[in-house]
Amino acid sequence: MLIYDRRYRSLTFQVIVFILVMSLAWWLIGNTVENLSRLGKDIDFGFLFNRAGYDIPQQLIPYDSDDTHLRAAVVGLLNTLLVSALGCIAATLLGITAGVLRLSRNWLFARLMTIYVETFRNIPLLLWILIIYAVFTEITPAPRAYQGEDGRQLILGLVAPTNRYTAIPAIVAEHSPGVLELGRIHIPWLAIMFIGLLVAAVVIRSAINSRARRIQGRTGRRPVTWWINLALFAVPPVVLWQVFGLHLELPALAGFNFKGGISVDNSLVVLWLALTLYTGAFIAEIVRAGILAVSRGQTEAAYSLGLGPRQTMNLVILPQALRVIVPPLISQYLNLTKNSSLAIAVGYMDLRGTLGGTTVNQTGRELEGILLMMLVYLAISLIISGVMNLYNRRVTLKER
Repeated sequence: MLIYDRRYRSLTFQVIVFILVMSLAWWLIGNTVENLSRLGKDIDFGFLFNRAGYDIPQQLIPYDSDDTHLRAAVVGLLNTLLVSALGCIAATLLGITAGVLRLSRNWLFARLMTIYVETFRNIPLLLWILIIYAVFTEITPAPRAYQGEDGRQLILGLVAPTNRYTAIPAIVAEHSPGVLELGRIHIPWLAIMFIGLLVAAVVIRSAINSRARRIQGRTGRRPVTWWINLALFAVPPVVLWQVFGLHLELPALAGFNFKGGISVDNSLVVLWLALTLYTGAFIAEIVRAGILAVSRGQTEAAYSLGLGPRQTMNLVILPQALRVIVPPLISQYLNLTKNSSLAIAVGYMDLRGTLGGTTVNQTGRELEGILLMMLVYLAISLIISGVMNLYNRRVTLKER
């Protein structure tokens, strides 16, 4: 009955496959443990609490060589998340722009975007990382080249790329509200207030838009909410700017180095640029395919209602194209996050460089280190997929 009865056959085969898979996994794990014990190795994660003994140039939280391997891994993880988040944001903006321009009627813009997309898509990412790194190392000047009236000028008066680091402006407050001290971690209250106001603005905007949709459903007319949404995101930063006296602190050359602003390690800049340009080319193709998936009749209907090309793209085409764009876009975000592990090519100390690199080499715990690194990347990927899938369900067409 368990095999021939349709009510139970599917469940029977699932149980059999589950038992076979778990048996195979048990055999592999047991075989690995036995072979390690014969070599005099045991699986032990105690090395995470030993002294690391190496430095990490780029840090988001305080760290020195006397800290543990666990803290070094956390610093590397934060560096991975930083370059991944910056890369996803920049690649999305670049990809949307390039995808739309590739469909432009302007021959020059369309051909330039085609050259960009085809060039970056068909050359491996590692080569682009090395090329951009060579440009920053060989072409950018030393910091002292910006000295004097005849020296080089900052890009847009704000950014100074050099062969050692890139100096960028920093936002400072004349009347600082202080910092929140959590052990060795100091979080500015100004940043906490800004994030709190941003979260509140998102929640209020969602409530206002839901109310507007309900009114539209009852009356057929949607209330005007754009000015409220604009004020929610524009007013809080302006208030903070005025109350605490925020201003840009520009990098200034003092001696042979820049003082003031923020000095960003070139390895971070190189990796961010390479990931952005490479992933942006794939996103551009995704955006182009999503736009072409929308029926031509939608554009003609928008034109017949008096909408211009820009309004048609923003209000009619892109909202429908998002339903086609989002699923493959998730894969690109996951690829960018995993591709950030190539940071070791330029010496950027991310999770791969700390936990999967120096820590493994020092402790000899390659199995534990690689296993932890795999679990962390898996967790990051699942979180990204979950968040993007929630958004995808919101924009998916609801069939009745």
